[in-house]
Amino acid sequence: MMATPKELYYEKRGQILVKNLQSRRFDAWYCRDRHEALKKALELIPAGASVGWGGAMSAQEIGLQDAVKAGNYDVIDRDSRKTPEEKAQAAIDCLQADVFLTGANALSLDGQMVNIDGNGNRVAAIIFGPKKVLVIAGMNKVEDTIEMAVRRARTVAAPINQQRFQGKTPCTVTGVCADCKSENCICNQIVITRGSRQPGRIQFILVGEDLGF
Repeated sequence: MMATPKELYYEKRGQILVKNLQSRRFDAWYCRDRHEALKKALELIPAGASVGWGGAMSAQEIGLQDAVKAGNYDVIDRDSRKTPEEKAQAAIDCLQADVFLTGANALSLDGQMVNIDGNGNRVAAIIFGPKKVLVIAGMNKVEDTIEMAVRRARTVAAPINQQRFQGKTPCTVTGVCADCKSENCICNQIVITRGSRQPGRIQFILVGEDLGF
């Protein structure tokens, strides 16, 4: 089947982004669709590895969490924990995981990643702790510049995410970022990851589809 204009657009931008990510000591691959992305992701996760995740809607959409739960892995699943204390412990355990799965709120075409967090457990794991961080990102997350990527994270990804949580924030009501200081704010940490000190610790699978927020 012939590729659509959008698929061609994503693939060409994806190849540029892969090279720019690699220049920053990240590992990176481009996959045409979620099926190819799932296959690649499972190739990168060793059997028996401890695997946790946080804020990984894109990984969920390609079926990665379900595949991990069904496979030969030591799964750290915060959502399956019953009490707040158990959930908090799972988030801490993820910091020592062999592999941490996450998405990206935005990427710039020059190879930088932007993530926004409320509690900070997801960005903490990206920054330090897990042996490997595997980022699943649809090409809809990619912006031309880092300034545009930060804007996307704050004005698109965060307000949409807040619709899931329904916290008492202005963007829950209006859908528009108000740069609030609410106690329910999910934008307490804004982190730009611009390189990997340990070559290949952070790995990217770019997917030629619209995934996540």
